[in-house]
Amino acid sequence: MGSTIRARYSHGTLKPLEAVELREGDEVTITIVSSRPGSGEDWLDRTAGGWAGLVDAEELRRTIYDSRLIATRTEPRL
Repeated sequence: MGSTIRARYSHGTLKPLEAVELREGDEVTITIVSSRPGSGEDWLDRTAGGWAGLVDAEELRRTIYDSRLIATRTEPRL
């Protein structure tokens, strides 16, 4: 059985943030992946290029501008 849960490290102990299905005395293997960015890492630098090749930016731009030309409001009655 395998699962991934979030935990918080506090005073030398890992405390699960979610319920775990374990019996008293069960042994587990833990892989630690920190969700905190490393020192000197900027979120913008880490995410740069994440959409590369997935979105046609020019087509998206054209779609946005074309959708602005569509009148969706009803004509006001005076």
